[in-house]
Amino acid sequence: MAGRPGPPQSEAPSPPAPLARGGGLVAPLRPYGAVLALPGVRSLVLVTVLARIPAAATAVVLTLHVVLSLGGGFGAAGLLAAALTAGGALGQPLMGRATDRRGLRVTLAVTGCGSGAFWLLAPALPYPLLLPAAFAGGMLALPLFSVSRQSLAALVPDERRRTAYSLDSMGVEVSYALGPAVGVLVATQVSTRAALVAIGASMLVSGLLLFLLDPPIRSEAELQAAESPAPVARRAWLSRRLVLVFVASAGATVVLSGTDVSIVATLRRAGELSWTGLVLAAWCCWSLLGGFVHGSVRRSLPAMALMGLLCVLTIPVGLAGHWWTLALALVPAGALCAPTLAATGEVVSRLVPSGVRGEAMGVHGSSLTAGIALGAPLAGAVVDHSTPAMGFVAAGGAGALLALAGLAAIRVSSLRLARYAVQPERSDS
Repeated sequence: MAGRPGPPQSEAPSPPAPLARGGGLVAPLRPYGAVLALPGVRSLVLVTVLARIPAAATAVVLTLHVVLSLGGGFGAAGLLAAALTAGGALGQPLMGRATDRRGLRVTLAVTGCGSGAFWLLAPALPYPLLLPAAFAGGMLALPLFSVSRQSLAALVPDERRRTAYSLDSMGVEVSYALGPAVGVLVATQVSTRAALVAIGASMLVSGLLLFLLDPPIRSEAELQAAESPAPVARRAWLSRRLVLVFVASAGATVVLSGTDVSIVATLRRAGELSWTGLVLAAWCCWSLLGGFVHGSVRRSLPAMALMGLLCVLTIPVGLAGHWWTLALALVPAGALCAPTLAATGEVVSRLVPSGVRGEAMGVHGSSLTAGIALGAPLAGAVVDHSTPAMGFVAAGGAGALLALAGLAAIRVSSLRLARYAVQPERSDS
């Protein structure tokens, strides 16, 4: 309070000024407060976080249902999860395209009813019918990722999108920290069929809430600008840089899903499998902290740099041999999880016209899903034939190789375009 006269003795002293002026712990929270104060943002974030909790439990509940209730093995459970994942990867761009052309409420009505019907009917289906039904259920899954990212781009001005997408990524971490635990609790303490019905009911409620909320998919300025009344051709917006972002997104989730499997394998080998939940929770906490910092600073690293660091810093995690050293070793890579996903989503929102943002976000979501589908079996196969430590090496190395392959492909494409551009000039000379 230097430079200010003290209060009169008869008056109560005023509260310290630093917190009111943006010092201390308040300053990092200020960007998030500004984003949440924007009309429509707070309700959108709350609804999508709650809706993602049952969505995060789907894989583990399906696995438990096959193993515990249907008498199948883990191979059959993995095939069912793969069918659900493949359906989701195919359906997300289609639902995004439908949103761009028909509006969000049409998409929410179709996916809310479709996904709710699958999960409510799943307990009554035998495995041979459950397999194709899971693929259809994945295709008709609520597009929570696309809706949240597309609507945030419409609700939040460009200069605050890093904070908004960081907030969304932190919400994903919270949902995935709670969802599987709740799903396992219901499936083991009540029944797997009850857990499936609970997911179905939650999907219907989530779809209804989003339908009533009806968040905008384009800002007022974008609507007034009327970029183009006709649909924008895919080749007009699918640039080489955007393809690289999609490849980087897939690489990031290859690392994340591979790390997940490698953590379990490491703790199993050390005889500390009971600590798995705590280590995974710590990993989520590091990601939350990283996402918070990413969204509160004025400048951050580019998406490709964040993704590269995530890959490199994952490789040495396998040197840890016990649960507490593993939790600490995950700090550097874990702190980059949410920032990487937030940064890739932010880049996609900036690179595409608003009229195709839904489809672009759907492709982004599909790339994340594809990475998850690739990373877990890759790390699992390496662990089976080597050591858990090599699972981390495989996950980080595969992500880095995927990014390098994307960069190389774009470099070759650019050289070819340059060569074709030069050839006509040589023929004319």
